[in-house]
Amino acid sequence: MRIRRLALPALAGAVALTCAVVSTPAQAAGGVVIRHVWFDSPGSDNRSNASLNGEWVEIKNTSSAAISLRGWVLKDVANHKYPFASLRIGAGKTMKIHTGSGRDTTTSKFQNRRAYVWNNTSDTAILTRANGTKVDDCKWTTSDPSDKWC
Repeated sequence: MRIRRLALPALAGAVALTCAVVSTPAQAAGGVVIRHVWFDSPGSDNRSNASLNGEWVEIKNTSSAAISLRGWVLKDVANHKYPFASLRIGAGKTMKIHTGSGRDTTTSKFQNRRAYVWNNTSDTAILTRANGTKVDDCKWTTSDPSDKWC
């Protein structure tokens, strides 16, 4: 009888621990995903700031809590990197990271570049944590239009 009283709570604890360790991909990604990429800005590619800002990556926090992006990096295959400063993305909120220059807000960040980052023919937007682990990515090819929903 005493063994049964000890074994049952131990078994319940082991099951709870196993459930806590095994996570879904969304949980493993911390709730932040790459939602949409506009890799071919509208109009001609003339390197104007308006054209550069027509190229962007939108991320979304799919969790029910704000998430710190401090040290996270958005990059492409050629390793053009945009490091996130000390900021948070609110629960359920989206944020666009534009290639060109502008004034950062809670919903828009700017890489302040003078050249395009995202290749029109094919590329991959990759979001990583500060320690380098991949959170999410979004790939496109020439078969895609000028944007990609991920």
